[in-house]
Amino acid sequence: MEKNGKIFVAPPKDGNDFKELFKQLAAAGAGRPLGSDGFPQGPWTPELLAEAISQIDSNRIGVDLRTVQLWFQENEKGISPSNIRWLARIFGCDDPEATSEWQMELSAAQSRLTAKRRDSKKAGGSTGLRVPDMPPPVTTDDQTQPASDLAQGRQGFSLARESEALFSHGSPLNLPASIFAGASALGFLSYIVGIHSATHSPADGVVKQVGFLWAPNWTFLFMVLLPLFFAFVIELLVFWKQDARFRLVAQGDRLESDDAWTRNVQAYSYTYWAVFLICVLFAGLFQWIGVCLIPLINGGGNYAVDWGKLAIVRPDVISVPMTIVFTGLAYLYMCLCFYLFFAGLILLHTIVHDLWRIEEASTMRPVEHRREGGEIGLRVMRGIFRCTVLGVLVAICMKAQSSYLSSNGEDILTWIAQDMSSALHGRHDGGNSFSYRMPTHYSSLLVAISTCVVFLYGSIRLGAGRRFRVPLWRMSAVVGLLFASYLLIDAFEGFSILLGVGVLLATYGLFNPEFGRWRASELGSNQSVS
Repeated sequence: MEKNGKIFVAPPKDGNDFKELFKQLAAAGAGRPLGSDGFPQGPWTPELLAEAISQIDSNRIGVDLRTVQLWFQENEKGISPSNIRWLARIFGCDDPEATSEWQMELSAAQSRLTAKRRDSKKAGGSTGLRVPDMPPPVTTDDQTQPASDLAQGRQGFSLARESEALFSHGSPLNLPASIFAGASALGFLSYIVGIHSATHSPADGVVKQVGFLWAPNWTFLFMVLLPLFFAFVIELLVFWKQDARFRLVAQGDRLESDDAWTRNVQAYSYTYWAVFLICVLFAGLFQWIGVCLIPLINGGGNYAVDWGKLAIVRPDVISVPMTIVFTGLAYLYMCLCFYLFFAGLILLHTIVHDLWRIEEASTMRPVEHRREGGEIGLRVMRGIFRCTVLGVLVAICMKAQSSYLSSNGEDILTWIAQDMSSALHGRHDGGNSFSYRMPTHYSSLLVAISTCVVFLYGSIRLGAGRRFRVPLWRMSAVVGLLFASYLLIDAFEGFSILLGVGVLLATYGLFNPEFGRWRASELGSNQSVS
């Protein structure tokens, strides 16, 4: 039968599973264009079918040749919902009605394959279905490793995969505890070298606290904010990778879902390397050389004196060689932590993009499936909102400390309290007294913008056309207020009032991202959601 200049085969509806059905259609060349003589051009090959699927206009990402090859092989592999959509377009010859019929037929065939595989495993255990195209598991030192894991190991080192593994493998406490332990170790070292609490006088009558433990961008940031950020990223990543993603692609199998996620992570490889080089070389090494090493060696520089440059003005407290060693360790720890921070943002972007692609490919799925996708999307946005709030708070700590060092405040808490008092009582405090280079202003801006961009991307991809717009708007308003309060730090007298309001709302949002209860009917459900 011919349809739109292609060979059309109607859905047989004979109860075959996906493997049997696909073998028949590939041999018949269903969906292939007719030759110039009006006769079929032959059966499908993996290369031809992969190329045809990738050339579909609405298919922006194409399909891997390896995935198509698995369809042709005698194995346990099925087909994912997104690829069912494209394969139905091929077999339906770009006819909407025929494509819809083929999508239902392929979905049913995949369900039968899944059921057959499940029954076979129950009846025969692990030997019920042997995959002939895959090598058997390999046993080493009495530990059995799946062949897929060994194949992945042969791919060599991948920064993207290794970074993702830091978040998803092992205990969810490992990474946050490591960050906290590093900050604690630096705190103990600051006590040992004597810079945990130290003052200096940049001008007559002004005594500033510049001790290490008084700097929130080195204590509160690494001991509270970053561990919480990593905890929320890990929670969301594990939920998506081990639960939500598999539920949305339930017609596939666990191994196929894990393989697809690994490919998604690997696709961001260049991004991970770019971030790693920026964090380690520029934010770490070059910044340490320019801000700490050169001023310590030359005995000065147009930078505000803090614990890292205290040896220049207070050699009685700490020596220059000791300061060089301590600042080197601190900046190494800092650059690695911030690489992991940006790696967490990349993973959040990956989750959003992956969910959006799955939802785009599931537009013709049942209402119950779309409702479940909406609930998962809301949970993903809750997690991203929490991470965004913590990311902007990180930027606030950085900029607040940098602004304090260029002010005439005695310590950062007194400086903020005086700003608030001057606004409430109408007393003019005179503002900053010193002019320094402040590279932390720039790095904090990068942190704030990067964090907010991920939240904005998630709001656009997952929030458009959904029914949880009310909580999403509330989250967006809080993020906007917090970002504005970051930008306005030290911009006018009374900035601390706006900052305090933003921080209080953001802190409450960490516990209740939706900022109240709403009817679950807004999500298309009759159950209450809190």
